Amino acid sequence: MAVRTACEESQAGSFDATVKSLVGTVPGEDPEGGPKAGNIERLLSLCKMRLELLSVMKETLKNAPGAAPQLGPEEVATAAEMERLSDFVELAEETILGKVGFVNATTELSAHADLLAKFGRRSPEKPRVRIFTTNYDLCVEEAALRLNAVLIDGFSHSARQRYNRDNFDHDIVRRRVGTARADFVDGVFQLYKLHGSVDWRRSGDEVFRSLEMDRSRGEPVLIYPRSTKYQEAFDAPYLDMFAALQAALREPDTMLIISGFGFADDHISSPIWSALQSNLSLNLILCDVCFVPEDLLEAGQHEIPNDMTKRNLHQKRILQLALHSDRRVTVLNGRFDDLVAAIPQLEGMTDRQRLEALLAKVNEAATE
Repeated sequence: MAVRTACEESQAGSFDATVKSLVGTVPGEDPEGGPKAGNIERLLSLCKMRLELLSVMKETLKNAPGAAPQLGPEEVATAAEMERLSDFVELAEETILGKVGFVNATTELSAHADLLAKFGRRSPEKPRVRIFTTNYDLCVEEAALRLNAVLIDGFSHSARQRYNRDNFDHDIVRRRVGTARADFVDGVFQLYKLHGSVDWRRSGDEVFRSLEMDRSRGEPVLIYPRSTKYQEAFDAPYLDMFAALQAALREPDTMLIISGFGFADDHISSPIWSALQSNLSLNLILCDVCFVPEDLLEAGQHEIPNDMTKRNLHQKRILQLALHSDRRVTVLNGRFDDLVAAIPQLEGMTDRQRLEALLAKVNEAATE
């Protein structure tokens, strides 16, 4: 819907005309009489394929034996369609980029903050908790900022933050004055953004962090929703992120917690399923709204919409593992907020966490 609105506001051509030229029909109307939202991933995929086909047609016409020096009617029509589709794709991508840049200092992020706070109590002597996300937004970053948590995300801690995969090997320690002793700092996480981020930009071979929207200073680094996501995942820096995910899935005694992921991306779903097949010590908790049938619950207990027909192949496989008593697999019916609420609090707190909790209470009391 946002792309449709952007087309109307920018007068960049009819959204419905573009859809009809690619799909043959428009989505139609919703129950309230408004335009029905379509599948933007499918639409952008069709745009990409059509542009590639038109590019081949253009070269064929240009190099055909006896081709005239001036463009013929067919060549003019091909060039015009390529320009129209290119403008549409650029507008759609700019709209998507704008929509995912919604996070600011006032955004409600209680679930994200609670998740980081709970796992932040994990002993810093143990391997750092790794967060993998396909979201472009800055929810995790903003929540970490509010908690004074540290994210190791591949970017340098310099004025101009540049990406280098070697930065994932870094950690944060506290070195006390007058001693050689160094203690690992608590509340440190590794963050891997598998499809890029709203604040990543590329200029040449350099990837850096910036919210500047001027494309002349750097192109956005995002894997947009379309069928070529699998191929794009093999480009840097995405390849580093996916390599880290696959390595984590192969490690012994690993707990993988999944929420908000519908297993529609095969380049992520397949490694997870492969790990379940081969890693006997991998444990999986999958939280989704599609796992508990209505008839298994008492009346009034089921407040989350449930559609059993929308499970895809990987969700069905994982559910079958749970139904056949695979103790490694747990499926929960719920949203991200429900999952965070269900995660128990770790009993232990570090000295710094106790101090920060005390200072928070002191500041709250002082402002009353």
